[in-house]
Amino acid sequence: MNQPIAITLGDCAGIGPEIIAKAFRDAPEITRGCFVVGDVATLRRAAKVIDAGAIALPVALIESPSEALNMPPRCLPVLQVGTLAEPVPFGRLSAEAGKLAAECVVWAAQAALRGEIAALVTAPLHKEALALAATPGSHYPGHTEMLQALAAAHSNKTLSDMPVRMMLANDELRVVLVSIHVSLRDALDAVTFDNVLQTLRIAHAALSASLGRAPRIAVAGLNPHAGEGGLFGREEIDIIAPAIAAASAMGLQVSGPFAPDTLFMRARAKPGQPGEFDAVVAMYHDQGLIPVKYLGVEQGVNVTLGLPLVRTSPDHGTAFDIAGSGQADASSLLAAIVMARRLCELKNL
Repeated sequence: MNQPIAITLGDCAGIGPEIIAKAFRDAPEITRGCFVVGDVATLRRAAKVIDAGAIALPVALIESPSEALNMPPRCLPVLQVGTLAEPVPFGRLSAEAGKLAAECVVWAAQAALRGEIAALVTAPLHKEALALAATPGSHYPGHTEMLQALAAAHSNKTLSDMPVRMMLANDELRVVLVSIHVSLRDALDAVTFDNVLQTLRIAHAALSASLGRAPRIAVAGLNPHAGEGGLFGREEIDIIAPAIAAASAMGLQVSGPFAPDTLFMRARAKPGQPGEFDAVVAMYHDQGLIPVKYLGVEQGVNVTLGLPLVRTSPDHGTAFDIAGSGQADASSLLAAIVMARRLCELKNL
């Protein structure tokens, strides 16, 4: 790759800086050509946390993304974005941390949209801290919505003209969501013919590119037992099945709706035994993410589908309860970097 990958700092009161420091220390072959968009002092504090009593990982201030391509291994390059008046305490909700996290994402997204970086990998931010911050991007409920808005503005489009979806993936299961960060009541209202069909089309396009063939997509029902023929709700009959039929008429390999309580087991791939489906479309956040996260957050990756840029992130949050302890596992962040590289390579074919 001839362009670097940007890793955003995340909430500096959480484990984001620690897992970033661990990734650069422990996996130089994966972090080669990456740099962090964030705060030098915060990363130096993280380097001391993970190497207590030892020589800390060197943290270098860079002036431009291109400098990251020539950094030595096990050196953490940081492009300073925003400032902190003083260090943010570990594990505490902070408007300052939310503001800095948002500023880092905005900078990295705009750099990606300008073509200055290959991709961005976002460390976890805290949604409450983001809401407390008074800065551009802070009024969005999470990364996905913020990036959608930034990409739409860059392209002079409306949000409806740039639909995006969240996919959570690991080696065993891929799940794409119809709705993301909304209340359960609002998520039920989001199960419409147009939203389900749009999700199927976005999932098909993204996975066709990564798999090199048309993906086999299964669709979860909304209600228990997928409605049991209308006994437990008619959404499957009136909304989901017609959307599946429309997608099939477009040539997509889509089937369902299936009972959600058994579908994820059918789709799960095991060593030497591929799953029955390449991906599952779930109707709402927890329906889809609980099965993936149960399999282990260490290897899970969040990918935003539908953006004109590559964005991945770890499959976990800020973990305030262990922040500053040095216990945080960088595996999911490393998996997100690997996924970002792979998507960039496919994009450039």
